[in-house]
Amino acid sequence: MSTFEPQIIAYCCANCASSAAQISERMGLSLPENVKVIQLPCTGRLDSLHLLQALEAGADGVYVAGCQPDSCQFKHGVEKAQKKVKYVQGLLPALGVEADRVALFHLMAGKGQEFVDAAKAMVEKIRALGPSPLRG
Repeated sequence: MSTFEPQIIAYCCANCASSAAQISERMGLSLPENVKVIQLPCTGRLDSLHLLQALEAGADGVYVAGCQPDSCQFKHGVEKAQKKVKYVQGLLPALGVEADRVALFHLMAGKGQEFVDAAKAMVEKIRALGPSPLRG
């Protein structure tokens, strides 16, 4: 029986994802302890290097929690983030890393349960993959 607990970094937009996080707290829900949230003004501000550097620094998985495409306050921010996530997912296999270690979730501001469910889904996915090959 493995005792592996993945370390996950979550980049969250300050609007929808952070609002969903606040709702989840009010509902008495909590994220898994192994998920570290980093808040961004908009996921469109995220650079591909942020995703890669998180993995290089020892994270087993990284995900972006952003707005629904039709409700992004910055109009196309989450679309930019989606392109960056896909770009990084395309690079990872050449580095010997599974593309599934990077993901994007579209969240709505009032959906606290969905915010927690996304975190739990990512933890389970990464737990099934095992430790990152980049982990030192």
